[in-house]
Amino acid sequence: MLARLRLPRWSPARGNGKLQNLFRTTAFKLSFAYLLVFATFAFLALGYVAWNAGRVLDDQMVSTIEAEINGLSEQYKSGGLRRLISVVERRAGEPGASLYLVTTAAGEHVVGNVGALPPGLLAEPGQTEAAYARGGSSSLDHRAIMRIFTLPGGFRLIVGRDVEERDRLRSVIGGTFGTSLILVILLGVVGGWFVASRVLKRVDAMTETTRRIMAGDLGGRLAVAGNGDELDRLAQNLNEMLERIGELMRGLREVSDNIAHDLKTPLTRLRNRADEAVRSARDAEELRLAMEGVIEESDGLIRVFNALLMIARLEGVSTGELMAAFDVGATAREVGELYEAVAAEAGLSLDVVAEDGLCLVGSRELIGQALANLIDNAVKYGAERPDAGGIRVTAERRGPAIRLVVADRGPGIPEAARGRVLDRFVRLEDARSRPGFGLGLSLVAAIVRLHQGSLELEDNAPGLAVVVILPVLAVEDRT
Repeated sequence: MLARLRLPRWSPARGNGKLQNLFRTTAFKLSFAYLLVFATFAFLALGYVAWNAGRVLDDQMVSTIEAEINGLSEQYKSGGLRRLISVVERRAGEPGASLYLVTTAAGEHVVGNVGALPPGLLAEPGQTEAAYARGGSSSLDHRAIMRIFTLPGGFRLIVGRDVEERDRLRSVIGGTFGTSLILVILLGVVGGWFVASRVLKRVDAMTETTRRIMAGDLGGRLAVAGNGDELDRLAQNLNEMLERIGELMRGLREVSDNIAHDLKTPLTRLRNRADEAVRSARDAEELRLAMEGVIEESDGLIRVFNALLMIARLEGVSTGELMAAFDVGATAREVGELYEAVAAEAGLSLDVVAEDGLCLVGSRELIGQALANLIDNAVKYGAERPDAGGIRVTAERRGPAIRLVVADRGPGIPEAARGRVLDRFVRLEDARSRPGFGLGLSLVAAIVRLHQGSLELEDNAPGLAVVVILPVLAVEDRT
C-alpha cells in the first residue's frame, strides 16, 4: 500500500499556472495600477525636490557672488585697483568655494585662485557658468558660476563660486531618487502579490465550496472571515441564497413525498369508485350517481393541484409583477360579506372591523385569497363550538405595518404544532376526518412571504387567532 502511494510533484507548468492565476486577479491588477500611480507621483515629487534644491543652491551661490561683488566694489572705490588687487589676493588665499581673478586687458593673470579659463570667456562680461582650472593647474576639470567685470584700463575682475557642492548634492539626490523608486516598485510588487494571494486564496476557497455544492453537497456554505469586506458581504449573500435554495429543495422533496402519500388515498378512492360503477351499476341512474362521485373526487384533486401550482408560482414570482396600491380594509370587508352566509349556515357570526384608508402596495387578489382561506378555516373549525362565539376579522394600522387578525373560538392548535401546520399537506390528527388536504395555511404563508410580511398563530383562549403583519413601508419602497 505504501509503495503505491505517490506524492504530487511540483512542476513548472503548475507553478506558472498559479502565477498566471495570480496575475489575472482583480486585486493584483488594482495593486499594479496603484503602483504605477504611486510610482509616477513619487517620480514627480522627488524630481521636483531635486530640481528645487538645485535652484535654491544656484540662488544661494548667486547671492554669495553678489555679496562678494558689493564688497569688492567698495574696496575699489576707496583704494582703486591697487587696493582691489590686495583684497583679492588675501581672499583668494582663504579656503572655500569662492573664486577670484584679476587679469590684464590681454588676459594675463595678475592675482587670484583661478588657474585657467576657456578661451574667449573674458570677452563676454556678465554672469555665466563655465569650466575652469584651479590655481597652479591648466586642466579645466571644475565648473563654477562666475560674474565677469571690465575695470578701467581694460583690467578684468572675475568673482565666482564653485558648483562642486551643488553637483554633489544633485548626485546624492539622484541616487536617493533611483533607490526610492526601486524600493517603491519592489514594495508595490510585494504588496500586490501579498494582497492578491490573500484574495486569491479566499476566492479559491469559495470556488472549492461551490464545486462541492454543485457536486451535491447542498449543506456547504462559503466561509466568512468576519472582517466585513466585500468578499464577506458576497459570501453572506451567497450563503443566504444557498439557504433559500436549500429551503426550496427541502420543500420540493416534502411536496413530492406528501403528494405520494396524501394523494394516493383520493386517487385510489377515485379508481375504486370508477371500477365499482363499471362493474355493479344496474341502470343509468346508478351509473350517473357513481360518475358524479368520481367528478367530485376529481374536482377535489384539481383544487389540490391548483393550490400547489399557486404556491409554487408565489415562491418563484417577482414581487414587482403583482404589486399595486389598494385598500386592505375594503378587501377585508368584501371577503367578510362573501362568507357571512357560509358562517350563518354553520351557526356562527362573522364580524369584520376594518379601519378606513389602510392603503397597501401589494396584490389585492392574493391578500383577498389569504383572508378567504383563513375565514374558511375559521368557519370549518369554529363550527364545532358555535355556542362559544363567532369569528372576528380585524384590520388595523400598527406603526409602519398593517395588522390583519382572523380569530375563531374553535379547538385551536397546540403550541407545539403551530410551526408545523404551515407546511404543505400537514394536518393534525383531529382534523383528518374533515375534508381538505392541508394546503390552506401553506398558501397563506406563501402569500405573506411574497409581501415580506410575517404570519403568527396565537392562542385565542379558546380558539385560534391568525395574525398577519404586512410592512407597508418595505412594500412601498419597492415601488
